[in-house]
Amino acid sequence: MIVNKISRNRRKISLYILLSFVTFLVMLPFLWMLLLSIKTNSEIFRMPLSIPDRLSFDNFRRALNTLDFLQLYKNTFLIVIMTMAIELTITFLSSFVLARMVFENPKIKSMIYGFLIIGLTISPFILLFPVYKINTIIGLKEQAGLIFPYVASSISFNTLLFVGYMKSLPSEIDEAAVIDGCSLRQLILQVIVPMSKPVIATVVIFNVLYIWNEFPFASIILQDSTNYTLSLGASFFKGKYNIDYAGIIASSVMMIIPQLLFYGLFQKNIVDGMTAGAIKG
Repeated sequence: MIVNKISRNRRKISLYILLSFVTFLVMLPFLWMLLLSIKTNSEIFRMPLSIPDRLSFDNFRRALNTLDFLQLYKNTFLIVIMTMAIELTITFLSSFVLARMVFENPKIKSMIYGFLIIGLTISPFILLFPVYKINTIIGLKEQAGLIFPYVASSISFNTLLFVGYMKSLPSEIDEAAVIDGCSLRQLILQVIVPMSKPVIATVVIFNVLYIWNEFPFASIILQDSTNYTLSLGASFFKGKYNIDYAGIIASSVMMIIPQLLFYGLFQKNIVDGMTAGAIKG
């Protein structure tokens, strides 16, 4: 009995040590970025791994004086809200049809589902030029030209999560709601949506973080600097002949901290949303 208890404790200690090491490896890039953010440009190139002799927050002061963070946050939040409103409406309703409705020909449902999630196999980078060309032809510019690529790129991932979760919900729920006199609209809004809160939260969190960090599409579509998002803010430190790496790193730290807080507050929702369908199924 005592031997078994000692053995279990050893396994727990070994597991904690392993998890602590993995956590350190995951956090290492961010910790290194924090270290570089309090160095001068010369120290970054001369001693990139060393601890500076003194703490200096000049880079952060320069970032605050150079960047209009209020405008950057405003632009980013505007795009996030508009994108999330459109993509959640489209993907939730289409996923409801695929997961809960009965098709006369099941093959048609499978084909539609396959068509929607095939986007997971396509790299967004190969779509940069086509998206730019289409936006130019139809006249979509600035924020409007950025929202629709974000919506399109999210359809596959959102559909995969929504359909998987909705399939795990008992079909008897729909039947009971219809018997009680619920219309299709009431069934969706009053029954399915409340029961899908975990996966909705997961989709929102993943997409908000993606839009917050997205750079390639924003860099080619947003031409007016007053419309720049947070991911483009650091480009103000890039001159024609020189680059202020210390300023870029300091501004990046200031942009990442809200994401870490956001993820920390809602990490339980991410785990619940990703695993709920598998557990219930």
